[in-house]
Amino acid sequence: MTGTANESRQGRLLVPALVFVALVVAVVGSLGAPLITAVAGEFGVSLAAAQWTLTAPLLVGAVATPVLGRLGAGPRRRQVILVTLAVVVAGSLLTVVPPSFGWLLAGRVGQGAGLALAALLMGVARDHLPRQRSGAAISLLSVASIAGIGIGYPLAGLLTQVSGLRAAYGLGLLLTAAALAAAWRAVPQPPPGRSAAVDVPGAALLGAGLVALSLAIGQTTLWIEHPVLAAALPAAAAVLLAAWVRRERRSAAPLVDLTLLRHPAVAGANVTMFLGGIGMYLLLTLVTRYVQTPEAAGYGFGVDVFVAGLVLVPFSVLGFAGGKLVPWVRERLQAPTVLAAGGGVVLAALVVFALARGQFWLAFAVMGLLGLGVGVFSAAMPVAILAVTPPEETSSAMSFNQVVRSVGFSIGSALGGLLLAAHTGATFPAEAGYTTAAWAGAAAMAVTIVITLVLRRAAKARLPR
Repeated sequence: MTGTANESRQGRLLVPALVFVALVVAVVGSLGAPLITAVAGEFGVSLAAAQWTLTAPLLVGAVATPVLGRLGAGPRRRQVILVTLAVVVAGSLLTVVPPSFGWLLAGRVGQGAGLALAALLMGVARDHLPRQRSGAAISLLSVASIAGIGIGYPLAGLLTQVSGLRAAYGLGLLLTAAALAAAWRAVPQPPPGRSAAVDVPGAALLGAGLVALSLAIGQTTLWIEHPVLAAALPAAAAVLLAAWVRRERRSAAPLVDLTLLRHPAVAGANVTMFLGGIGMYLLLTLVTRYVQTPEAAGYGFGVDVFVAGLVLVPFSVLGFAGGKLVPWVRERLQAPTVLAAGGGVVLAALVVFALARGQFWLAFAVMGLLGLGVGVFSAAMPVAILAVTPPEETSSAMSFNQVVRSVGFSIGSALGGLLLAAHTGATFPAEAGYTTAAWAGAAAMAVTIVITLVLRRAAKARLPR
């Protein structure tokens, strides 16, 4: 009886604990963005160097995601989650008491490991919750891994203004320690009979390819200062990723089961996540940059980091609301249709920003629309993938989708920066640059919607008549 009671209590704690952990790692990962200027000032480094406090954890997250996804498919998933969170806590401690910028950067690298946990948390939910609850929990986890951005940004900005840089990073330490405690208490052991084999050479090839690709996409200054190196990076990434695919096809224990990726539903979902990620993150970066532009530039509102962070609050609130709607909508519509609906809301947000942004309240409205669309889109994405994925491959399949999302986000951020740079004169971009960038994002979302509708039509054609 006691064992049954303990299992029941653990089941009640599981979903809140998983969502809390997903939120925390997203919040901690986003701490770099609003603190770049403060880091440069406190440690006496350039803004380009301080930018690495954001770039480094994103790179670590991209590389660690498929590796942890495969480890999470094995018998030691609980240990992997706890050890990873312990690394995040250690990294958070380094960010609070760094003797130099190098130690701060090392701490941010440790925090970046947490960005790879979302897929493992989804695997836990699928294995240990009843089917009717696991789908909703997985959708919520997918939303939490993005919506946390809108929570971390204003908190970090406020704490930095009130108490300084270390207070903002101190918040990260408290949250990560609480997440580790929650995971220790709530995350159970995985079902028996899972394989723990990891293709180490395959992981090295994939990691090196992702690093090269991420640097080529995210470090736009490389194209100006070191054009030869910048041009070599995407070529190197293509060679490394092609070698990885070749190895995975021949491996007895592949890092990612590529046979799953050939399924039309999975392949289509990953393509839409890639293209959708470009449009979503492009708009996120455009709005936050626009509202902080001084009015002397002829546009913008000249708000500080904290107020700019508040603009992201509707993004998080409506993101969760959109995610909560998906289980109800899924009872009536197919997953591709829900994806198309989410993409349509994001497209509407991009169009509104392209056509009307002269009032400050419109920034909140645009971010609310974006959050709603991203919430619906992100919550429906696991449904489309896991419908054709074996339970034991949940972490691996979703980890690949998380990598695709990260690459799409990186391209969206870089594309926005490049388009604004192309319209920049002396100091600030011409306002027309924001219009051009918004329409570019709208084009990416329009293609995304078309692909999801094609997927819906293909799914209907496969149904028995």
